[in-house]
Amino acid sequence: MNQGACLNITTRVRRQYLYRIIMNHFKSWLLAATVAATLNASAQSGWVDLFNGTNFAGWQSPRSQAIPTQSWKIEQGILKVTGHGNAEAQSGGDIITTKQYANFELTAEFQITPGANSGIKIFVQPNISPVDKVTGKPTGKGSAIGLEFQILDDERHPDAKLGHNGDRRLGSLYDLIPAPTNKVVHPVGEWNQMRILSRGKHVEFWLNGSLTVQFERGSAAFREAVAASKFKNIPDFGEWQEGHILLQEHGSDVAFRNIKLRELSAQ
Repeated sequence: MNQGACLNITTRVRRQYLYRIIMNHFKSWLLAATVAATLNASAQSGWVDLFNGTNFAGWQSPRSQAIPTQSWKIEQGILKVTGHGNAEAQSGGDIITTKQYANFELTAEFQITPGANSGIKIFVQPNISPVDKVTGKPTGKGSAIGLEFQILDDERHPDAKLGHNGDRRLGSLYDLIPAPTNKVVHPVGEWNQMRILSRGKHVEFWLNGSLTVQFERGSAAFREAVAASKFKNIPDFGEWQEGHILLQEHGSDVAFRNIKLRELSAQ
């Protein structure tokens, strides 16, 4: 091989090497630009992660600023509740957002186990206690008061047969308004998605992309439903201007992920 041929080969190798370097830098720049654009779009749309997948920042117990030492854990970016006999807020207790919200869109994914019972509540009032069914007086125990998107294994949990017309089943406004019987439900062990829209007095519950419940807080129909519910002795139930968001500990194994919220205008 003559000297000129050797030089040509060396030149081609150098060009290929430089090309690879340039392309690698371009790919890195393109990836960074894509990520930045995604984050910017998310920020502009107003969505925030209520759960960061790493710790309990932005959450606390309804009764203190601490996180319950029992029942709650984080594994691989998933927020999990550990079962302790299906009792309501008797082991670790619920957790609520440190902030309060009035007009918002909330989405989350949840995964239940056989026979599970849980819920996601809005407009939660930590200082209002559940009322004893017999005496009508505050008990100081149980889950904090709010409007609950019911999470339940309808096939196995006895609560599905209680209440009125199925208003304690999955996707219902708990003990007030039932979800339709033809709702879209993914099997136990798979992820389901919930969505809550709250704007002014209007509230909507969605399950896996389908509307399950909608109501106007403070309307005649809403107050009639409250009067027939277990919340009838709680003044102004569900009509508060704002409140916390709550994830319920009801003694069942339940998991949550992708908990996101964006605040909206009142109109």
